[in-house]
Amino acid sequence: MKIVAAISFAIAVLTTCTVVETAPASGSQSDGLQHHGLRVPLVKRPNHKRDFRAAMAKISHRYPELNLNLGPYDHVPNLLSPRSPHKKDLGRASVMNHGLDIQYYGPVNIGTPPQTVNLVFDTGSADIWFPSAECEMVGCKAHRRFDATKSSTFQKDGRPWTIRYGEGSSASGILGQDVVEVGGVKVHQTIGLALNESITFAQAPEDGIFGLAFNSKQTVKGVKTFMDNAIASKAITRPIFSVYLPSIRMNGGEGGYYLFGAIDHNRYKGRLTSVPVTKQGYWQVHVSDLKFEGQSLAQASEAIVDTGSTLLLVSDAASEAIHKNIKGAFYSKDEFAWVVPCSLASSTQNIYLTLAGKDFHVPVADLAWEPTKEGSSLCYSGVQGGLEGLWVLGDVFIKNNYCVFDLSDKPSIGIAPIRY
Repeated sequence: MKIVAAISFAIAVLTTCTVVETAPASGSQSDGLQHHGLRVPLVKRPNHKRDFRAAMAKISHRYPELNLNLGPYDHVPNLLSPRSPHKKDLGRASVMNHGLDIQYYGPVNIGTPPQTVNLVFDTGSADIWFPSAECEMVGCKAHRRFDATKSSTFQKDGRPWTIRYGEGSSASGILGQDVVEVGGVKVHQTIGLALNESITFAQAPEDGIFGLAFNSKQTVKGVKTFMDNAIASKAITRPIFSVYLPSIRMNGGEGGYYLFGAIDHNRYKGRLTSVPVTKQGYWQVHVSDLKFEGQSLAQASEAIVDTGSTLLLVSDAASEAIHKNIKGAFYSKDEFAWVVPCSLASSTQNIYLTLAGKDFHVPVADLAWEPTKEGSSLCYSGVQGGLEGLWVLGDVFIKNNYCVFDLSDKPSIGIAPIRY
């Protein structure tokens, strides 16, 4: 899915400060500590439009090991690529919103002196990679490229790496090590330097990927993730990062950010519910029920909470159960997708997913995702089927629920309704 979350480094020329409190992901009250961090203002990419076909095709290639049934979207070619604070235990990184809820990314500093690249912030992958200055491919030359010869802290590694995101979408190169800094959190990190990129990457505004999944999802085995290194080096005092993604429908897409080692209590309602991670790799959790306006639809599944995916992807049975409750919704054989009236954007109804005994909402209004064609009164739905056994809770879910990803001995995700 093309909505991808991203990070941004606190750029020195920006001096706006915010106050954030830290608290456990379990939802206990503030420990009273206050920390100050620089905030990078939200930047919007003009004239960007949602692309439902690319979003559906991307999910089929993003998770090749899943049991997917996405019809023609399994084979759509030429997709875009997938994808300093006052206190040391707070790393705040704002996100840049590009287009209609479609993409989030931000600058990350690499090396000494720092070189800035724009990376997608992604809980569905684990690698950090971007173009090398040695890459002369069209996909590389369209982006900021990192010049290792200009960094005094760069160390050669030399191991090869390759990432394939689907037909016509791939990148490969060699590994290296250097200082990576985001939101004031600085670690020595293994990075992927792309020497080859598909031409499709040339169309993407981001330069590469900043992965935040577990290290078992690293392309090269044995490489530690950014969070592993940040925790081990005590660059953050708590093994968490929290995500606030803005919604254009709710607040114009303003003010999104990530926090490393901290939680912003002002961004959620009530208390955080600690949802256990059932399998490490992706951020996998168990959805025990699916409801429409409080009524159980008798659907349950394992699921991935993924900031790098756009839609809410469920099984065919679950998608049908949801859309049966929505007047005017139907499965279009022409579009190979569920469509809904675009007027649904004003709906006050809700879908609920039950995690750890707590119901978390997704407004039905968010299902009116993109018109099937210009001027159409029908929209592609923000909920689609095709994922059997492992659903994907993408940004349609995350933009309504504040998420705290906790890498403690028993990993969990703290979730609470988002406050705009």
